Amino acid sequence: MPRFARHLLAAAALLSLPAAVSAHRLWLLPSGTVFSGTDSWVTVDFAASNDLFYADHQPGRLEGVKVWQPDGTPGQVQNGATGRYRSVFDVKLDKPGTWKIGTAMAGVMGSFKVNGVEQRVGGRGGPPGPDGVRRPPLTVADIPADATDVQLVETGNRNEIFVTSGEPTRTVLKPVGKGLEIDFVTHPDELVAGEPAKFRLLVDGRPAPGVKVTVVPGGKRYRNAEGARELTTGADGMLSIDWPAAGMYWLSAGYEDAKPSAPRATGRRLSYVTTLEVMTP
Repeated sequence: MPRFARHLLAAAALLSLPAAVSAHRLWLLPSGTVFSGTDSWVTVDFAASNDLFYADHQPGRLEGVKVWQPDGTPGQVQNGATGRYRSVFDVKLDKPGTWKIGTAMAGVMGSFKVNGVEQRVGGRGGPPGPDGVRRPPLTVADIPADATDVQLVETGNRNEIFVTSGEPTRTVLKPVGKGLEIDFVTHPDELVAGEPAKFRLLVDGRPAPGVKVTVVPGGKRYRNAEGARELTTGADGMLSIDWPAAGMYWLSAGYEDAKPSAPRATGRRLSYVTTLEVMTP
């Protein structure tokens, strides 16, 4: 894989974080996923780290976090704060049903040359100037007509979690039909250890065969082996996951093709990340 392509692949997975954390996993960790009544709150940690769910590297950026209420309308992030290693926020679950919380980001990243000098599109922008203000990132519109070696990739990623107050509902689970998504055949808040769950991976609303999916249990800090499993969707996009034990799991899927919609891009890289809680039987 060319050097620039490796750079883009890492950046696409972590658009909401500085480039320095591109080797680390980004995660949202809810205080729980199943609640009773309509006066509960869920607290969510948002960070990137090597050991999953142990914040020791970089906080997530709260400005990109959105909340969807059980009827699909926008909800509210409350009590947000960002520390050295993690961000944290609350969501009041004042309506019954399943809520969605997370980020959805899209863009174009890559490089071009002007008079032999390479410049980059997307990312965090240029270095700070004399006034200490960082230059905004270049966009496709900033590429001059005489640019050479234009290499652009469209990126899109979702990082989302689901929490339920009372009985589970499915409105916020409905795929939007764009990018890489999961069609939760098994509700994400009804996962039980020892019982297989069925998910269907979709790309632009269509079943996606051959998608690589990584499932990692939390708690790596307290064991020698990571315990990651590498799975692949079938011809119908379906994936069956058996949970060996209760706990929080991080699921990540990646996909790439040559069907970008962005001008001048020649490829597309998509990712989907979620944190799932598996209960004891």
